[in-house]
Amino acid sequence: MSRKVRLGIVGFGAQGSSYAKFIADGLVPNIDVAAIADTDPAKREKIAELYPEVQVFDDYVTMLESGAVEAVVTTVPHYLHPQMGIQALERGIHVLIEKPAGVYTKQVKALNEFAATKPELTFAIMFNQRNNPLYRRLKEIVDAGEIGTIKRTNWIITTWWRPQGYYDQSEWRATWGGEGGGVLVNQAPHQLDLWQWICGVPEKVFSKVAYGFRRNIAVEDEVTAVVDYGGGATGVLVTATHDITGTDRFEILGDRGKIVVEDSKTAVVTRLSKPEREISEGMGIEDVRKMFRGDFNPGDYYTQETIEFESAWGSQHSGVLENFAANILDGTPLLAPGTDGILGVRLANAIHLSSWTGREVPIDFDENEFLAELNKRIAAEGKFAERS
Repeated sequence: MSRKVRLGIVGFGAQGSSYAKFIADGLVPNIDVAAIADTDPAKREKIAELYPEVQVFDDYVTMLESGAVEAVVTTVPHYLHPQMGIQALERGIHVLIEKPAGVYTKQVKALNEFAATKPELTFAIMFNQRNNPLYRRLKEIVDAGEIGTIKRTNWIITTWWRPQGYYDQSEWRATWGGEGGGVLVNQAPHQLDLWQWICGVPEKVFSKVAYGFRRNIAVEDEVTAVVDYGGGATGVLVTATHDITGTDRFEILGDRGKIVVEDSKTAVVTRLSKPEREISEGMGIEDVRKMFRGDFNPGDYYTQETIEFESAWGSQHSGVLENFAANILDGTPLLAPGTDGILGVRLANAIHLSSWTGREVPIDFDENEFLAELNKRIAAEGKFAERS
């Protein structure tokens, strides 16, 4: 029987327990759960009941130093991801961190820099949407230039409806000091990653963000951000947690075509016969007259393809786990290298900083300015220690 990676799971909440079940159910054939750590005695009792063969720890570092595991996945509050990632790498343990990679770029950069000193170890992030076959296919189409140079992107993603009770369930949720933000750091990190993974990293950001707009919380529950890619290309992101019906619509317009994604399930890809500008310049006044007479058929200039994939529940997460283990075992390239985690954190930080200062900010903004602004808000809450 081929070797399996001995995995430790940090935290037995919603994500950690799901990963344990995926592996126990055989969805990740190259991993064995060797140990699980959780600070909650009730959860440790549950682990022992469900998985009697798994070692249970009340302390994460003790698990790392036990020799029981060679890799870990961290399913803990956002602020802890960089710290725990570094602690594991220090001890020669491979790391798969949950999204987001952290709350602010300064701490994520420290994680990335430390990981670079351990090239022999695997460092990945749980961007399971990169394992969504639909988005993988769309990235192939864009990378191949099939819709030409991107001119505009738009993503409305408001399918995150959360009632007030969701926020009231714990004191740390939807706080600056406990969670580090709202919809940008909790619900939408996958979209922040996919947007850049497929369309590229923007140069500048301007945003209008509402804090406690429709919920009694300190952090953001509605965001409208405009990004500038350079060369006249722009993008818009709208996300919120108060839209009970919700919309998920992603558009990518290129000079040779367009992609429209609905509900992250179906995409219509339009491919022009030639660049749009050439089509325009090749039309004379008679073509214009035909347009106004209704005789013009734009469909003569493009073809359309509808793309849809079945994606079973759990397959995306389990696929990232399997890929992580495969990289450890035989060097299979990572779907989501851990160092990519800083991209989504940086964009979220830029959106926050723009809204706090009222100005457009570069994507390589002043990290110390951001941290100072974040700490102002943590201090105003009076519940948590400021960050450094």
